[in-house]
Amino acid sequence: MGTILTLHDPATARRHYAAGVWQEDTLYTLLRRHAAERPAAFALRDARRRLSWAALLVWVDAFAADLHAAGLRRGDRVAVWLPNRVETVVALLACSRNGHVCNPSLHHSYSAAEIVALIAGIDAAALVAQPGYGADATADIFAAARRVPSLRRVYRVAPPGEAADDGAAAHPFPDPGAVALPPPAPDDNPDKIVYLAFTSGTTGKPKGVLHSDNTLLANGRAMVADWGHDADTVLLSLSPLSHHIATVAVEQMLVAGLELVANDPPPGMTALDWLVASGATYVMGVPTHAMDMLEAMRRRGLDRLGAVKIFYMAGAPIPRETAQAFLDLGVTPQNIYGMTENGSHQYTLPDDDARTIVATCGRACRGYAIKIWDAEDPDTEAVPGEVGEIGGMGGLLMLGYFDNQAATEASFNRHGWFMSGDLGRLDAQGCLEIMGRKKDLIIRGGRNIYPARIEDLALKHPAIARAAAFAVPDRRLGEKVCLAIVALGGAVPAPDSVLAHLRAAGLPIYDMPEYFAALVEFPLTASGKVLKRELVEWAKAGRIDLTPVQWRERGQKEA
Repeated sequence: MGTILTLHDPATARRHYAAGVWQEDTLYTLLRRHAAERPAAFALRDARRRLSWAALLVWVDAFAADLHAAGLRRGDRVAVWLPNRVETVVALLACSRNGHVCNPSLHHSYSAAEIVALIAGIDAAALVAQPGYGADATADIFAAARRVPSLRRVYRVAPPGEAADDGAAAHPFPDPGAVALPPPAPDDNPDKIVYLAFTSGTTGKPKGVLHSDNTLLANGRAMVADWGHDADTVLLSLSPLSHHIATVAVEQMLVAGLELVANDPPPGMTALDWLVASGATYVMGVPTHAMDMLEAMRRRGLDRLGAVKIFYMAGAPIPRETAQAFLDLGVTPQNIYGMTENGSHQYTLPDDDARTIVATCGRACRGYAIKIWDAEDPDTEAVPGEVGEIGGMGGLLMLGYFDNQAATEASFNRHGWFMSGDLGRLDAQGCLEIMGRKKDLIIRGGRNIYPARIEDLALKHPAIARAAAFAVPDRRLGEKVCLAIVALGGAVPAPDSVLAHLRAAGLPIYDMPEYFAALVEFPLTASGKVLKRELVEWAKAGRIDLTPVQWRERGQKEA
């Protein structure tokens, strides 16, 4: 019996099982099956280790035995704060085996104090960490963790090149095959909570998203079936293992029996080098990763991206120019929309035409459905073709926010649809076009302006590498648009040339930016999303130089 309060409903579960969206497998049982059927095939790789399915199973069982020996019970939380190394996946699979809940979404950008606050908030029973990691590398996470009363065991993963710790500061992470006591019988219930991930926090305090084996694997099954992944696929996740995109990668690894490669290039090797050396055929990341990879190729004069056939991009709207650049290389972009709460539920397909791939996020996958709801009234469906809030429902959906009844209830409309907070519309073919976050909407004199449209057009300018449009308060109009950019190669384009570009590209006069700012870099979440609320605060505090700009049509006199 699970001890965590969730949204799990027996009637809903029966429908998901009847449809085949939910099945009897867990993350661990799939690992066990691959280890039995293909023990020597490669399953998981970082810069230090390349594990076969059999070796991975042995290590997972060893860690599961150690957690059991430490006194952890089913439902206990195991927090993981590590760089991109295989131990993160080992911990997740051990939690699936024992019935614990893995919390891997502790990012490099966090300080030790923030980690302590997050794991204390979920009453973590175990912590896996590497010394010298995080925003304050000199802080002692093991000393700080002693302030968390719920912790029964703290594991130390030795940094690369260092020997295992003697156990004085923390318990050493078990070596493969090091089983002091036999592990408990596996918990083969696919409906238990196995995963707790914090939201990215672009709009405030992170919430703890709860998933079962089934809600995770439903996404992996759909993606593997739709895109034809199999045991010959080599999947490189450029997203960190602390991010949900990498969890979607683990799901596909287990469903297809493919090899997963972590973004962990050996010293002296670039991300592009690692991609080529790993033999990756399928790459997953955010648009920032894609743009960086294209730029690295451009600098080297390359016309092929190794053996890559598919490039998954999610986490933020994909600039059309980026998607088109991959098509021109013979690489099929996988244009994805999703959230930690519902996985990569919306995506384009291999046989979609170029317009669909470049301009939309495709259709909802098997096991999930979306509707567009009125942006001002989430209980009323939007008029077909109009922009509204994206709502979703299905077997990929989370089972609530940990210890947060208010947030869980507030996330659904009266009809039971999960409200994403994102704005979008469906085109004539039923494909989803993303218009941006509802909270990012700019309202100028009563007119709704969608930042994603401005950003998409700005990124077509040859001198712009990154773009973000956000609201600047205005006494008369309420809000005006500021366009912030990061210049390509450091040469900042003239604001007037940017405005001329936007107008020529089709941006309406009333949506034109009235402030311009050039930055060296944007504030980002760990998943690569622009923290627009930080840009807004920087502008208010004077940390950004805002240049007033005004577009004038030819022949228009100055106001």
